[in-house]
Amino acid sequence: MKKTIIILGVLGTAFSAIIVRFADAPSTVLVFYRMLFSVLLLCPAALVFHRKEFSDINARQVGLCMVSGVFLGMHFFCYFQSLKYTGIASAVVLVDTEVFFTALGGLLFLREKVGVRSWIGIILTFAGSVIVALGDAGRGGIAGDVLALSGALCSAVYTLIGRTCRKSMSTTIYTWIVYFCAGAAILPAALITGDQVVPCSTASLAAALGLAVLCTLLGHSIFSWGLKYEKASFVSVVKLLEPVFASVMGIILFLEIPPLSSSAGGIVIIGGIVLCILGGHEEVALQVKS
Repeated sequence: MKKTIIILGVLGTAFSAIIVRFADAPSTVLVFYRMLFSVLLLCPAALVFHRKEFSDINARQVGLCMVSGVFLGMHFFCYFQSLKYTGIASAVVLVDTEVFFTALGGLLFLREKVGVRSWIGIILTFAGSVIVALGDAGRGGIAGDVLALSGALCSAVYTLIGRTCRKSMSTTIYTWIVYFCAGAAILPAALITGDQVVPCSTASLAAALGLAVLCTLLGHSIFSWGLKYEKASFVSVVKLLEPVFASVMGIILFLEIPPLSSSAGGIVIIGGIVLCILGGHEEVALQVKS
């Protein structure tokens, strides 16, 4: 059931491709307001229902959350900037390498072993994302590739720290601090790139609010919730379902039929995730026997 909820969280993040179409602000500005609205929406729950946890939180926990938030903001910035210098296909494939960094980091730093079946599922899922990305070939560029790869590393760090923090923190408090720090990190990035933060159009503010509710609170927050129960590598693998869900929404809302390669890649991604789920059950069974 927990795995199913995490997968449903991807449905929330998949709305980003739809919502962004209605905004006219630069991506960094949208991310800033998205984080701002997310923090404001979480305030009642954080300050009313988790007030005691706020008073009991220690410096180490706050520090880890701050670092996690900064890396989340850096992930957004690197990914969006990479799209200015390289093709969408290259950017998507390189950002999707997060799954390998997360699996390796989980093994080295969290001692989370990944079974053979899960590794096959990870590789298969990544291969599916490559197939999807190749359906939208773009221009090449080493600067963009480096930025996209940096975005993958930042996302992996954010996920791994979340796995650590969620063992002792509630989802609400962890995400509140993370989103606050992510917004604080993306604001100077927007200013450096010359993006105008204020004023912001009504359409863009509405889009940012939609991103906050659907993609952040019902997306990233669910990933953070799931990190307490599932391995970081599994959560990273599941995120690769986003283009599959986004393609289905595109068909329903805009009658956009994806190319055959994207459809094939989506099937491969789903197959890889099924393998990861089965691999996780297999690992639990082996642990019980031992």
